[in-house]
Amino acid sequence: MQQAISQLRERFAAFGQDHVFRFWDTLSPVERESLAAQAAAIDLAELARVHERTRERARTLSGRLEPAEVEALPRYGGKAERRLEARERGIERLRAGCVAVMVVAGGQGTRLGFEGPKGTFPIGPATGRSLFELQAQKIRAARRRYEVALPWYVMTSPATDDATRRFFAEHDYFGLPPEDVFFFCQGTAPVLDFEGRLLLEAPGRIAVSPDGHGGAFPALAASGALDDMERRGITTISYYQVDNPLARVVDTVFLGLHDLEDAEMSAKVVRKIDPMEKVGVVARIDGRVGVVEYTEIDDETRHRRDASGQLVYWAGSIAIHAIEVAFARRVAADAERLLPYHASAKKVPHIDAEGRPVQPEEPNAHKLERFLFDALPAAGRVAILEVERSEEYAPVKNAEGSDSPETARRALDGVARCWLASAGVSLPEDTWVELDHACIDDEADVRRSGVCDASHEAVRTAPRGG
Repeated sequence: MQQAISQLRERFAAFGQDHVFRFWDTLSPVERESLAAQAAAIDLAELARVHERTRERARTLSGRLEPAEVEALPRYGGKAERRLEARERGIERLRAGCVAVMVVAGGQGTRLGFEGPKGTFPIGPATGRSLFELQAQKIRAARRRYEVALPWYVMTSPATDDATRRFFAEHDYFGLPPEDVFFFCQGTAPVLDFEGRLLLEAPGRIAVSPDGHGGAFPALAASGALDDMERRGITTISYYQVDNPLARVVDTVFLGLHDLEDAEMSAKVVRKIDPMEKVGVVARIDGRVGVVEYTEIDDETRHRRDASGQLVYWAGSIAIHAIEVAFARRVAADAERLLPYHASAKKVPHIDAEGRPVQPEEPNAHKLERFLFDALPAAGRVAILEVERSEEYAPVKNAEGSDSPETARRALDGVARCWLASAGVSLPEDTWVELDHACIDDEADVRRSGVCDASHEAVRTAPRGG
């Protein structure tokens, strides 16, 4: 044991990381064992490579881009009949029990001024229902409509796992059978300061952070989730992120197009509001379809327009994907190559050389994350579908301003009013309107449910500002 510790410390010293063991002599036997285990699991050579290439991609990527082929909305030249064909295929796949829903929900509500997992954040305009509950309603609607189990795979993080499981249990799984909800936890990655040195969270603990939504692939495999899917006969995963309350967690057109194109991984996009919008762009990178982060495109490329005045790189990713289970397993087995770490500058609390707590006021370190969309270039075939922003994308990322709870609630209210208006139902503008998606999940449901006014049990209203 002592020899193994000595070798471990020598290896860390060789990489300039020997400070990790600075407090070794003051640690208890349990703390020493924990630190040694944590340190032994770290690939120091990979960390050094990640630090070295932190800025390389941003300098070189734009010159290798080309626009990707997108199934555009009909008003932009897409084929309405193709969407109808895709919808029918998607319905077939759902009714065959081949589809599962997956949400990545490892984030906390800190930026929203909210304590707890972001999925528990109250977002319903009239009821304050949580993000999780609104999404569970949509799954219940699809289960009813297509008469299938439609299992829900919920990826948490070490910081949100316990609280998320408790929240589901306290709310009786939002009307879903517990056996059809599968929780699994993503991994973590060490934090590096701007010189590439590991930070200590405590004398016996290296600072780590969740390894990003790309950590979903190895986590799906390690947790047994992929095995569970295969036992159920699931072949396709409908993937989305928890902070988008407008996400169509089950979209027949998207799933159908994915299947018609024989794709291994597919993506939804919306038209960028302007060249500077902070969303990734779906494009061809060295001939392969992928997503380019907005920080990785130079200004000339970002602002480029075609002969009609439209942005050349307009296809903004909204982090909704269809993924084949077999492809997910292949990516998980080759994650080190296919899912490189990306570094994001963040404010990371840590201890200094004297063991004193440090609460930085400015970014002081890089958190390392894998991006799920980095798997796209490895897919044999990819389908890309353009959707309406107002109907499918209203992320909750900021406490105020754009992409905030206020804008998301207005978007939810707007969709509800649009669906109700299709059946001739209008409601006062000074009220919030919210639908129970378990009963009404599209315009056709409004008509089937016989909604005449706000008294219907699936329609909730509340005074604005109340």
